[in-house]
Amino acid sequence: MAEDEPRGICVRDVAARDFIAAYAEHLKNSDKFELPVWADLVKTACHKELAPYGDDWYYIRAASIARKVYLRPGLGVGQLRKWYGGTDKRGVRTEHFRKANAGVIRSVLIQLQEMKVVEQCESGGRRMTRVGQQDLDRIAGSVFHDEE
Repeated sequence: MAEDEPRGICVRDVAARDFIAAYAEHLKNSDKFELPVWADLVKTACHKELAPYGDDWYYIRAASIARKVYLRPGLGVGQLRKWYGGTDKRGVRTEHFRKANAGVIRSVLIQLQEMKVVEQCESGGRRMTRVGQQDLDRIAGSVFHDEE
């Protein structure tokens, strides 16, 4: 193969932090993806003490969830709860793992499903649609070319 032959850039080819920031900005500018009214009040997990400080934390979480579904088709709410969970510090007692809030994850997946970015699998979980995969690959390509 020739060295100068162009090839498609996908989400795997760019750093996760850069892609999530770019896709969160895309979702924020999109009129199809809306911020829920409860987004400034809710905690992301039961082991957290406070709600997130950032104004666009919901868009960042949505971009991260979309990336996870892209990389692992068939991913469900339960697996995402485990991924975004963390350690519950209980004072002097031993620490325990706690899962993340399912309502936030489910609302993000429902909005992404209404945007036709993800769809439900027959066996359970979610996977990317063709339109969603093209959208994420296009944004990954723009991030990749901005890095060069």
